[in-house]
Amino acid sequence: YNNDIGYKSTYGALYNWFTVKTGKLCPIGWHVSSDIEWTTLTSYLGGTTVAGGKLKEAGTSHWTSPNEGATNVSDFTALPGGSRLNNGSFIEIGVSSRWWSSTEFSSSTAWYRVLSYQNSGVGFNDGGKGSGFYIRCLKD
Repeated sequence: YNNDIGYKSTYGALYNWFTVKTGKLCPIGWHVSSDIEWTTLTSYLGGTTVAGGKLKEAGTSHWTSPNEGATNVSDFTALPGGSRLNNGSFIEIGVSSRWWSSTEFSSSTAWYRVLSYQNSGVGFNDGGKGSGFYIRCLKD
C-alpha cells in the first residue's frame, strides 16, 4: 500500500493480474483461485450475502467500524489492505480488500471478489488487469 513495505507484514502484497497470470505467485502444487472456485467457497459459506463476514477478521483492530457481520468462522482472516488502481493510486485501506481470480473477463479485465467493512457480503466484478489486488492460493 502506497509502495510502503511497512504495510506488507500486516496486509501482504498487492498484485496486478498480469503477475497472477504468470502462475508463479503460489507455491508448487498450488494455484490462484479461479472465479468458479471463489463461487464454490462463497456458496459453501452460505452465499454471497453472508460469506464475507465469515471470511473477514472479526473486530475492528484493522477493519473500520462496524465491520458488519465479521465472524471469521472460516479462519480465512481477510484483512482490509485496500487496493491499487490502474492509475497507480491506492485506496480503501481499513475499509475493503479485493481478491483476484485467475479468470479473465475480457482482454483488459479479470474477475475479482471484494469484501467491505459495510456489509457481510462478498461482491464480485471485473477489474482492470493493471489494478493491485490480493490473491488466494489453493492446493492443486
